[in-house]
Amino acid sequence: MSSLRVLVGCKRVIDYAVKIRVNAAQTAVETAGVKHSMNPFDEIAVEEAVRLRERATKDSKLPKVDEIIAVSCGPTKAQETLRTALAMGADRAIHVEVDDKVALQPLAVAKLFQAVVQKENPNLVILGKQAIDDDAGQTGQMLAGLLNWPQTTFASEVGVAQDGAMQVSREIDGGLETLSTKVPAVVTTDLRLNEPRYASLPNIMKAKKKPLAKMTPEQLGVDITPRLETLKVIDPPKRQGGKKVESVDELIDKLKNEAGVL
Repeated sequence: MSSLRVLVGCKRVIDYAVKIRVNAAQTAVETAGVKHSMNPFDEIAVEEAVRLRERATKDSKLPKVDEIIAVSCGPTKAQETLRTALAMGADRAIHVEVDDKVALQPLAVAKLFQAVVQKENPNLVILGKQAIDDDAGQTGQMLAGLLNWPQTTFASEVGVAQDGAMQVSREIDGGLETLSTKVPAVVTTDLRLNEPRYASLPNIMKAKKKPLAKMTPEQLGVDITPRLETLKVIDPPKRQGGKKVESVDELIDKLKNEAGVL
């Protein structure tokens, strides 16, 4: 293997700084009139793809990255998210347009990505480990299963050799785990993998001229009918704030006499 073609996922989600609220029907969180941005874990995925390219330009022993393709499944406004990915360094983008009233579920997204992968033939797919809107953390694993590709999840370090061998480190409860595999493969990113760059103004302007293709689930032959039903969404119960204590004796006293746990 002499080169990589990298496909990265870019989901449009409510911005991480927004205080979310449940809608009146208690079916989901309120999205109308709320700031959206790229899922932070997907920003890390885009950044890692760009860094793989940059490393290869400095080290001839590493595989060259021929192309970085950003993909987003969602409403028309998802194109704004794709433009951000293009400004960060992706070469072109694909928007799988889905009506904003349709609740895309992980399996449907995985099937859409599978269809795009079969169409574009990348040999490396990098996705965020989860999206901060539903925190499902399922799409990458499902995609790897559908493609019958190896997967390395929650990556905190990614290395790819000239022959396509990959070494991926991931944090686990007991410390650090290192996995070895070969491309083609699916990687999902953790927060510690990198710190995404800010797109410069010149790159933002260039992104407007980069190609962005549009397609639909029907064109890809994918049924996105929801398989799961959300019965109700509610706010977590309110609770009292914590209290600071001055000593261990005071802590024990409060645990015994106020909390009743001792």
